[in-house]
Amino acid sequence: MAGRMQRTLNWLLFVDMRLISKASGGWEGEETAMEADRKVGAVGDSALSKADRTGKQTQPGRPRVVVVMPAYNAAQTVAKTHGDIPKDIVDTVILVDDGSQDDTPEIARRLGLDVIVHLQNKGYGGNQKTCYIEALSAGADIVVMVHPDNQYDATRLPSMIQPIIEGKADLVLGSRLLEGRSATLKGGMPIWKYVSNRFLTTVENLALGTNLSEAHTGFRAYSRKLLSTIPFLLNSDDFVFDSEVIAQSVAFGFKIAEVPVPTRYFPEASSVNFRRSVIYGLSTLNVARKYMLHRLGLRRYPIFRKRLSGVLSREHRERIFPGLKPNR
Repeated sequence: MAGRMQRTLNWLLFVDMRLISKASGGWEGEETAMEADRKVGAVGDSALSKADRTGKQTQPGRPRVVVVMPAYNAAQTVAKTHGDIPKDIVDTVILVDDGSQDDTPEIARRLGLDVIVHLQNKGYGGNQKTCYIEALSAGADIVVMVHPDNQYDATRLPSMIQPIIEGKADLVLGSRLLEGRSATLKGGMPIWKYVSNRFLTTVENLALGTNLSEAHTGFRAYSRKLLSTIPFLLNSDDFVFDSEVIAQSVAFGFKIAEVPVPTRYFPEASSVNFRRSVIYGLSTLNVARKYMLHRLGLRRYPIFRKRLSGVLSREHRERIFPGLKPNR
């Protein structure tokens, strides 16, 4: 009986992965992940990787690294955060302002950042959607998200991108929990946030089959291959966007790595209050539930099946996938 159940589950998983690999949204070049990779290009091999929209050239032999900053009322900290970014390995810094009511855009422009300002607040996830579309359009081979509130140590950026450069990962998470409980709490993380972080990460590990120390970090590095595959535009505009991206990365077979980063909690750093944290936690559990149903073939979710090229407007698709043509 147990053997029959295991064979059934294995068959469901096989069919599920076949369906995921074939899901394309109706555009040529998406029949398999390997074919999509050839169209889009891996690290250092994208069609736009030699120069961004301003014509700035990347040094031969190294990937084009674009830092994105999803900003909201970060006037007090954006200069310090930007100052910590290693300029010798970063080609472009894009700040997307989500309707700040302070001087964040003006300060960012004085710093020489590429600044985009939303007409109104779109939410944390909505901000990241703009960040990643702009980074891909600018020819990024690697995209690093750095919060402009200085909660994460931007000097760790070289270690964040190294696993991607070496081909060991497509998503790298800067984990505040990797060095142990005492180091995390010493950095100022409230005990209730530490406990909830560990609980949610454990549930996600069980659902996704991962072994992460922290799934709720805002310091992340992505390969172009990953961001140009997963349909992140279909994700939530709220904080659960991050949890959906991890589940999508697993669903599409991308590799995830972690590197340790210090914990920083201070008054100027943005932080989600208890009520929003509860909503976020329940939303994250729902993502895990959806992934399990999708994986077992009991229900199909577009966020785990479609590809980015199939959900983009024609203009943006031509900017990000210049060689991709629609089926006739």
